[in-house]
Amino acid sequence: MTRVVVLGGGGLTGQGTVRDLANSPEVDEVVAADLDPELAARAARRAGGSKVRAVTIDVRDRAAVVELLRGAAVCVNAVQYTFNLEVMEACLTARVPYLDFGGLFHMTRRQLELDGRFRSAGLLAVPGLGQVPGVSNVMAAAATADLDRVDSIVIRDGWRDLTPNGPEILFTWSPSTFLDEMVLPAQVYENGRYEAVPPMSGAEEYEFEAPVGRTRVYRTLHSEPATLPESLRHLGLAHCEWKEGGPGIDVLRTMALLGLASEQPVDVHGQRVAPRAFTLALLKARGLLGVPEGLAIEDWEVLDLEVRGERAGRPVTRHAIARFPPRPDWGLTVTEYSVGVVGAIGAELIVRGTIQGTGVRPPELCVPAAPFRAELKRRGIETTIVPDEPPLPPFRRPEKGGPTA
Repeated sequence: MTRVVVLGGGGLTGQGTVRDLANSPEVDEVVAADLDPELAARAARRAGGSKVRAVTIDVRDRAAVVELLRGAAVCVNAVQYTFNLEVMEACLTARVPYLDFGGLFHMTRRQLELDGRFRSAGLLAVPGLGQVPGVSNVMAAAATADLDRVDSIVIRDGWRDLTPNGPEILFTWSPSTFLDEMVLPAQVYENGRYEAVPPMSGAEEYEFEAPVGRTRVYRTLHSEPATLPESLRHLGLAHCEWKEGGPGIDVLRTMALLGLASEQPVDVHGQRVAPRAFTLALLKARGLLGVPEGLAIEDWEVLDLEVRGERAGRPVTRHAIARFPPRPDWGLTVTEYSVGVVGAIGAELIVRGTIQGTGVRPPELCVPAAPFRAELKRRGIETTIVPDEPPLPPFRRPEKGGPTA
């Protein structure tokens, strides 16, 4: 029996992985494992059918996680990135392949240090196989495959909310991770070394594909620059950086500037309270984590990866582009849907044997672009490499349902 375990399966993005895998004919059982039993049960209920089993788990309990993982075909780690190493250790003990949605640069670098142990165990671990990182990494590999030299890669990501009368503030990705991006220095790769630059620096107005359009983007800490320079070292990559922007990012920056991202306790009427813990509890209490029942969010996201290099002695500039939709019929926003289903695609391709290898391998080194992009398209995520491939089709809103409805 082919069983896939989704740790954090009741969370904002893990629920999308659970639901997508529940539709896979190659997976017999999906375990939606979460610290919150109600969220795990909800993910199983929304997926429908009898294939999904809800389990309560605390990833800090190594023995319990190992026991849950034993015999699984793959583990999809959708919990907070700060637990990535603990989950990888459990996978090594249980002898189960591993993938996650990203490690926010520094954690990713630490994960790569486990490469030798995964190789010795004959196991594969893929850090950062979600939307971004993930799709961004595979598209970078595809866009540079026929180049003789790569000078620079600049990854830009923008989003826009088209929901009529939608909520002003809503978190559809881990607010703790987002706050880290607002307060930790961004990392820019330049001529063989990393340079730490202030978060939210390098502001730039950029014209994305419809429906995002013109958006201000900023440098923030992200995982792609942690792996692409080494992966493309043979092509001479000299510059790599990440930028992002869209509605809500300035609010996040303001929250960070006010100190709401701090984990250092402050005195509140005689009680020691960590500002971040208070912020996360407040967001949960006010229902700002995920989409409220009955509300269809129509937000979209566009990735634009700019490659500059050389082919056959001539300069080349290319843009690898991906357009990500929401999934309102599943009650999922663009981030929840896109991150979740890419994790499901990764798990499915590991089960099929399409993704192979051993060790800790970033997506650009182990995920074949053609079958991966075909699975993205089947789920309504369009990709192209300009100017060599046809451009994305004109943007149009789905008449009803979701991308694969």
